[in-house]
Amino acid sequence: MTITLRQLEIFEKVAVSQHVTKAGEELFLSQSAVSMAIADLERVTGAPLFERRGRRLLLNDRGREILPEVQEVLKRVGLIEQFLNDSVGEPLGVLKVGASTTIGNYLLPKIVGEFTHRYPRAKVLLYVANTQQIEEAVEEGEFDLGLIEGPSHNPTLTAAPWKDDELVVIAGKEHSFARNGSATAEMLSGADWIIREKGSGTREVFETAMDAHGIKYAVSMELGHTEAIKKAVEAGLGIGCLSRMAVQRELDNGWLTEVQTPLNLKRTLFILTRQSSHRTRLFRAYVELLESIVI
Repeated sequence: MTITLRQLEIFEKVAVSQHVTKAGEELFLSQSAVSMAIADLERVTGAPLFERRGRRLLLNDRGREILPEVQEVLKRVGLIEQFLNDSVGEPLGVLKVGASTTIGNYLLPKIVGEFTHRYPRAKVLLYVANTQQIEEAVEEGEFDLGLIEGPSHNPTLTAAPWKDDELVVIAGKEHSFARNGSATAEMLSGADWIIREKGSGTREVFETAMDAHGIKYAVSMELGHTEAIKKAVEAGLGIGCLSRMAVQRELDNGWLTEVQTPLNLKRTLFILTRQSSHRTRLFRAYVELLESIVI
């Protein structure tokens, strides 16, 4: 029995996507090449690994049994390749980076572009989620590093301070707070707030600032996307609290108004890594670029 790594890689992609076409697109292979590889693997192993249901391929009991082992093999081969690549002068390979929403949407696209320009043989895969989700994914090894918008609550991870940021309270231009340009603690308590979901670093900083002043508040809307909050605030549905970097364009154009408050909304952005992970040349090059960026 001879099984190749390429067959295992194709098997894993088909198993996860359940489609030959999708697997081929991810691997840059034709549909016929993927189908042939699966057929060869099933021939070598002596029996089917999938059930065919229309255009979908679903793992049977044999396929489900070996999938975790195949994924572990591919992970170890990837680590070997990355380790060997680390001895090469130019960073190369694939780095998986997770970022909480504000960082991922407003800072990292430009940084990833700069990194790719500097190191054309390297590739950065960027994933965006909230802070809690990024912490969990870094711990599980899904991401090589994470960038989060507040303190880490996971003692197994290393959180290194990266950049300073601040949140601002925003209102639509017709809102009474916009006309006043400021709001007292009492006014903030009586406002309709449109804020991020639990698990968001922005939400945690906002709650900490409100608690420090003993301000009780009502959540009018809880939204998982910064752009949705901006649009709702702009429409006059309530007030919000977001990173300045996320709302600067709207403030400059007069679509939103910054409201002065007694709240302390300064925060630190952190680089999140596993304590025991090997620092490859690719990893180090990316962190060096992160640390050189001025925001």
